[in-house]
Amino acid sequence: MKILVAEDHQDTAAYMRGALVESGFVVDVAEDGADALAFANSCEYDLIVLDVMLPRYDGWTILTRLRSAGKHTPVLFVTARDAVADRVKGLELGADDYLVKPFMFSELRARVRALSRRMRSQQVATLCIADLTIDLVQHKAARGGQRIDLTAREYTLLELLARRAGQILPRSLIADHVWDMNFHSDDNVIDVAIKRLRKKVDDPFEAKLIHSVRGVGYVLEKR
Repeated sequence: MKILVAEDHQDTAAYMRGALVESGFVVDVAEDGADALAFANSCEYDLIVLDVMLPRYDGWTILTRLRSAGKHTPVLFVTARDAVADRVKGLELGADDYLVKPFMFSELRARVRALSRRMRSQQVATLCIADLTIDLVQHKAARGGQRIDLTAREYTLLELLARRAGQILPRSLIADHVWDMNFHSDDNVIDVAIKRLRKKVDDPFEAKLIHSVRGVGYVLEKR
């Protein structure tokens, strides 16, 4: 589980990061609102722990912009503002939980784990893009009702593209998520894998779903 902590007090941020890392989470820290917004827009997080009173952009602004951009990453507000009106405002803007400072780490960890359980229970079992259907439970894919035989790596690549349908994925991101490796411009492993995937997903069908974006990467979408 990857978490973004947006907290401008360095000691508090370091404490939260250390405690969450010890509990097995991967954690990035942003010390002001502009950095937090940039992190949240450029990387996929499972949860954002967001202070309300941040320099440059406050937590209200960050959450509003994320939700307006269609990002539904769960947000846990952590703030010293304990007025009922503040808590209500955060929840109405789209926050998932609200934790008032000062707090014990055990409570923060409990809130994070509760949100994690809620996320897992809300995960969809099937992705559908045009006539492409992906069974996320059984790791199977079909198009137009016709099953597509995929290797484990091909399935992982297709699921990544489908989960972010309509989003252009750079080769570096694909390499990191599917191969867990650093991408070098002279590597063609990704292009070869995409070519093989297209033969199974696109070639037998009139409508093509996997598209190249020159100099950037790939996108899966209906055009």
